[in-house]
Amino acid sequence: MGIRGAKYLLVAALSCAAALCLPAYASARNDKASPPPSEHKTYRVEGGRLVEQSPIVVADSASQTAVLPTKEIPADSTAALLSRREQRRLEKALEDSTHTRYSPIFRDSIPISRMCAISLVIPGFGQLYNQQYWKIPLAYATLGASIYGFAKENKPYQRYKTNYDAMIARNAPREELDPVQTEMIRYNTYRQLCMAGIYASWVYFVCDGAVNYPGATTSVKKATTLSTILPGAGQFYNRSYWKVPIVIGGFATFAYMIDWNNRGFQRFKLAYNLRMDGDDNTVDEFASSYLTPEDLLKYKQSYRRNRDLCIILTGAFYLLNIVDAHVDAQLKDYDISDDLSMALEPTMLNLCSMQKPRTQVPGLTFSVRF
Repeated sequence: MGIRGAKYLLVAALSCAAALCLPAYASARNDKASPPPSEHKTYRVEGGRLVEQSPIVVADSASQTAVLPTKEIPADSTAALLSRREQRRLEKALEDSTHTRYSPIFRDSIPISRMCAISLVIPGFGQLYNQQYWKIPLAYATLGASIYGFAKENKPYQRYKTNYDAMIARNAPREELDPVQTEMIRYNTYRQLCMAGIYASWVYFVCDGAVNYPGATTSVKKATTLSTILPGAGQFYNRSYWKVPIVIGGFATFAYMIDWNNRGFQRFKLAYNLRMDGDDNTVDEFASSYLTPEDLLKYKQSYRRNRDLCIILTGAFYLLNIVDAHVDAQLKDYDISDDLSMALEPTMLNLCSMQKPRTQVPGLTFSVRF
């Protein structure tokens, strides 16, 4: 066998060695590349008990993951005696939300308060975050139609209002004022309806985004957020329906009082300015009455003071509405189970004195269990 035969034998030997070593090398590389199964334990609360789940990797050809039967913590453990609020806190603490992605656009979850704040500036952001894209055209169509209607009705209203103020300044007769005032009131009514449509559509889509928020949040935070956006919405979310008419009626009453005092303030302010301008051609509506300039000034200040007080009370009522929704949502989870009890029982008390080392006297014991 010559040199050529030796070459052939060497190539055949190398081929056999490669055929034997390559499968072992590939297997070792795959074992090194694949991470070991995670030992992170997951929990869930069922029926007032903390239940642990331990995932394991099944050694089969499909390399699938199976879950062991749930392991229940014994009843004498402190974790098994949790209230509903503590259970939710524990679930939230154990929940791994670092890789949660609620939307293909937003990688990290956004808190509900931040989402609502952005929705107030950009209508439809809540629907975009909640992946309810079909609601966005409805939001902008409703909002755009209301804005267009307001702009259309505001122009003739401002024109009639300017004419009406000029006629009042020159003390025009009632026969000339009535037609102008009627048209002014008609356009103002349409304008206010469009303003209500703008407010209603804006607030509705912000509240809709908060109600359908997909992230992890508590009912307390959601109720507080809804009451901040729209007074009475938090009470409705807490199912305290009887409080909703009280909240709406309270705000309607304060709005009427603010408007009433503001109109009185503007009326006496105009009369006082006309009385004190020094022009005999301008006559105020109280010129033929017994009211002096001092009386007009006093009435003007009184209406302004009442208007400002009503505004302050409206702000306080708004804060009270938020606090009520927050506290009501907190009390929904208040523990009123049978473990809360108190007892008053007769007993014998041991008394010690100088004359008698130990004396038993009847008494009462009061015990509270919580």
